Formats: sequence, structure tokens, C-alpha cells
Amino acid sequence: MKPFKLIVTSLAFASALAAQTITVAAAANMKYAVTDIAKAFTKDTGIDVKIITGASGKLTQQIMSGAPYDAFLSADVEYPAKLAQSGYTTTPSQVYAYGTLILWSDTGVDLSKGVAIVADPSVKKIAVANPKTAPYGIEAMNAMKYYQVADKTAGKIITAESISQVGAYVTTKAVDVGFMAKSIVLSPEMKNVGKWVEVDGKAYNPIDQAMVGLKNGSPENQIAAKKFLRFMGSAKSQSILRASGYNIPTTKSMSKEK
Repeated sequence: MKPFKLIVTSLAFASALAAQTITVAAAANMKYAVTDIAKAFTKDTGIDVKIITGASGKLTQQIMSGAPYDAFLSADVEYPAKLAQSGYTTTPSQVYAYGTLILWSDTGVDLSKGVAIVADPSVKKIAVANPKTAPYGIEAMNAMKYYQVADKTAGKIITAESISQVGAYVTTKAVDVGFMAKSIVLSPEMKNVGKWVEVDGKAYNPIDQAMVGLKNGSPENQIAAKKFLRFMGSAKSQSILRASGYNIPTTKSMSKEK
């Protein structure tokens, strides 16, 4: 019976490994890209990935409140740095991508004027992710200041919880325009919806997006999460990120702690 028990135990152990699942908290702008990356990671490793998306600030609050996330893909470097300084992380913070801000409309607004159009009387409502918790929201406000239209749009701003909610407002025509991540409008689900233009990079601060491993999960998941973060720097992941409109840091810069 002992050999039989050994076989059963070995099979149970193998099954447990095969069934391992990690939870990755990701900024809302990564919704589509991280889903594709997770599928590729699971195919390569057999480790399943559960994805939770939201505003980076809100996800950070959840992590600091004990949410059992194993890795965090933020839309900036500040929130991962805050978590590292507070002792919540298992890895150095690394920039995995640089995001691009765009202006998006599905109501026929003339976007040829760029950001300046938001001051036009024809634009009544502008969706912006909450600047208090969403880095893309912060940079949308900076872009409007750069083009000197912030004062003219103060009464038009509709504050969304995250980039995802900005998308919902635009696609349901609840707003005339919305400031959005390029990665969302390039997704298969959204690529044929409305029109969009890139915001000149000079109008806002670089959106350098960083990732960290987290201590909230089990030791086994911490190891698997580190594998996932290494996979983020793989050729497969970087190909997905580029196709999603992100710029990719060099191998040298990815190796540096931010």
C-alpha cells in the first residue's frame, strides 16, 4: 500500500502545483494587455492568473488594507514606491511600460484641434479619471493646463473612478470627450469605437508604469508572482505591450530599481 500512497501523494502534489493561481492587481489602462500577457504566462508555466483592475491609488489602498494580491502593475512609479517604503513588497519597483494619453470621442467632436477642443462651447462634458487615484487623470489635468484651457473646462469635468469608467462614459455617449489611455482604444473591443488623437507628450509628464511583487499572498504565490514579473520583461510580453500602444523601457532600465 505504501507505493500506492506515494503515487497518490505525488499526484495530489502535482495537481496542487497545476492548479496554482496568483492574483495580479493592475491599473485599469492595462485591462486588455495584461489579460493577453496572463494567457501567455499561463500557457508557458501552467500558473493561472486572476486579474483585478482599477485605479492605481485605490488598488494601493486595498493592498495596504490586506487585499491578497500577489503582484501589482501600477500606472505610475509613486504608488509602488509607497508600497515598498511601507514594507509591502517582495521585489524592487521596476518600470515595465510607458503609457500614452489620448483624447477620445464617440459623438463626432472635431478632434483635429487636439486638446484645445475641450474649451469649445460645443463640448459640454469631459470625462477624466480621478486625479486623486488615477495617474492618467493627473496627466489629463496637466495637459489641459499646458494648453491653457483648464479654467475654461472646470465646470465640464466629469470625474470617473478610473480609466475604465472614462471608457464607459465615452462609449455610451454620456460625455462628449474623454481622456483615455491609448492601450484601451487599441484593444479589439474598442478599436472601431469613435475617433481619437494622441496628446502631445510635451503636454504632460511621462507615464512610467511600475510593477512590484507583494507580501500579502502565500510564500508559494510570492514565488509564482516573481515569475510573472520576470515574464513581463519577456519578448512575448513586450510584443503585446507594444501592440497595445505602450513604449517599452530598455533592458538596462528595467533592471534598475525605481
